[in-house]
Amino acid sequence: MSNIAALACALPKAELHLHIEGTLEPELAFRLAERHGVKLAWPNVEALRAAYDFSDLQSFLDLYYAGASVLLTETDFYDLTWAYLEHAHADNLRHVEIFFDPQTHTERGVAFGDVIGGIRRAMLQAEREWGISFRIIMSFLRHLSEADAVATLEEAKPFLHRIDGIGLDSSEMGHPPSKFTRVFALCRELGLPVVAHAGEEGPPAYIEEALDILQVKRIDHGVRAIESEALMARLAQEQTPLTVCPLSNVKLKVYQDMREHKLREMLARGLKVTINSDDPAYFGGYVNDNFVACVDALGLTAQEVVKLARNSIEASWLESARRDVLLAEIDDVYRDWRGE
Repeated sequence: MSNIAALACALPKAELHLHIEGTLEPELAFRLAERHGVKLAWPNVEALRAAYDFSDLQSFLDLYYAGASVLLTETDFYDLTWAYLEHAHADNLRHVEIFFDPQTHTERGVAFGDVIGGIRRAMLQAEREWGISFRIIMSFLRHLSEADAVATLEEAKPFLHRIDGIGLDSSEMGHPPSKFTRVFALCRELGLPVVAHAGEEGPPAYIEEALDILQVKRIDHGVRAIESEALMARLAQEQTPLTVCPLSNVKLKVYQDMREHKLREMLARGLKVTINSDDPAYFGGYVNDNFVACVDALGLTAQEVVKLARNSIEASWLESARRDVLLAEIDDVYRDWRGE
């Protein structure tokens, strides 16, 4: 590992784009399947891992939803989240903002309270034991109807004190942000900050819709913004955070090779880019793996790596005092790395 990659791994960071269902490693999937007597479509761990070879976003989602079939109880969601948090702790993540997809589970008869209860129990434990602060973001599945999203929001109302924001994920093409205009207005009326996946497979216009119609606080992915000079200028001027997921982008063929990724160019253009892992069990790595891949393929400098770490804290929903503490930690680690 290069010195700069080692610095990237050592820096305190936040993760802002992580689907908790996407952290389901094959080993845990089989343990949960055995716990519940669920028969998976693959004979063993190796066969399931071999299936993680995707041609596009939809091919991934098909397997992602199949994998979720083993998540049935509050304990399952605790185990899933705790396994992710062990990776987060090892990667020096000091703060995480995670997505969960209730529609993936409630339509299978899993209770909403069991989903968020298990997730939150693990989060609170990690906060106590490791000092990892957190926010929980409920996401709507965009391939379903807006009426389904409205029903999910209604179902979530008894749990809103445990939900920190609203997101929009799943199949992007053919499901523009404007499809969810009404439900996002309802979320904003409830005082919930909103984010949305846009500009992964979808065009720059989807990013503009997310900003102008849904009034999002962050853009999840956003890499196709680079196809629009006007949008690039706007994102730089407004400092709208982009939660970019490099290994995911390569795994899902947004880019054929990491060396083609536009992250460094976007950073150089003044965009508030962050590095995240998206669905790490499926895409080959957690946050530090993404940093190392970018350092190796794109030649990121130490200053760029530090900027990306700082961006992750600045783009978070943390209160200012906690944010200042974490930014100071980044500066301390960077000074130590430089031998000062």
